[in-house]
Amino acid sequence: MKRHLPPLNALRAFEAAARLGRMTAAADELAVTPGAISRQVLQLESRLGVRLFEGSKSRPQLTTAAKTLLPALSAALDQIEAAVRAVSDEDYGTLDISCFSTFTVKWLIPRLYHFNALHPDIEVRLSAAERPADIERERYDLIIAVDDAKNADHVEVLQLFPEWLGPVLAPSLAARIKLRKPADVAGKPLLHTKTRSNAWQMWSKSLCYALPPQPGPEFEHYYFTLEAAIGGLGVCVAPWHLVIDDIRDGRLVAPLGFQDSGYRYVAKRLRRPNKRLDKFCAWLHLQAQAAPSP
Repeated sequence: MKRHLPPLNALRAFEAAARLGRMTAAADELAVTPGAISRQVLQLESRLGVRLFEGSKSRPQLTTAAKTLLPALSAALDQIEAAVRAVSDEDYGTLDISCFSTFTVKWLIPRLYHFNALHPDIEVRLSAAERPADIERERYDLIIAVDDAKNADHVEVLQLFPEWLGPVLAPSLAARIKLRKPADVAGKPLLHTKTRSNAWQMWSKSLCYALPPQPGPEFEHYYFTLEAAIGGLGVCVAPWHLVIDDIRDGRLVAPLGFQDSGYRYVAKRLRRPNKRLDKFCAWLHLQAQAAPSP
């Protein structure tokens, strides 16, 4: 039986615009102009005989018809994409990688030039995240995260390295406040991170030392907290893998060393053929093994 479907481009344009909430965002995702998205949506509205968006162009709202169509359309496109990826096994193309934003900036990006030199035909597209992504529901080839031990049989887990936590600060500040033992951090200018508010407690617990709650500046992301520490604004408790380069280059010092936090960093992928992902995972494993210990 013949299928009676609107043009696929019109469906894709509507789905992207409705999911992202803006025509310009849909245009960026589909690599077309906002005008092209608008024309495709108008074509779909004409074919269906219903309005899909209402309100102003700057803040379009979904109509009742659009709210009915969007979930089913998104699910169908997700299934198509998953099926295409499942049978695609090429040496070139794009990899979509999700990982924590500070991990991306401080660890992955400084090393990525090496992978690009080895495999110039593979584009690595990075997405920063503040929460662990879902490898099954979100469209990523690989997710780098902290191991949560909730892995299905069809998910392959690549072990990277354990996390080590320790106080770090600028050399100029270290010369003034003299940190010689864990108890010395009490009463000092401590820096905090909103996305890791328990970091100081994790560190002190690993030393069997009860650090009293310490007030201090709180930053939105670890990257900002580390920059504040480099600028001499206070002491930051940080994972070793995020400060390797800063300590090596003398921007930070770690007078009390580092302790195992109990966290383990892993990379997760679905168990399916993907030659370019195989290459990236092999490279990532070597980079993790080559990282110096604290």
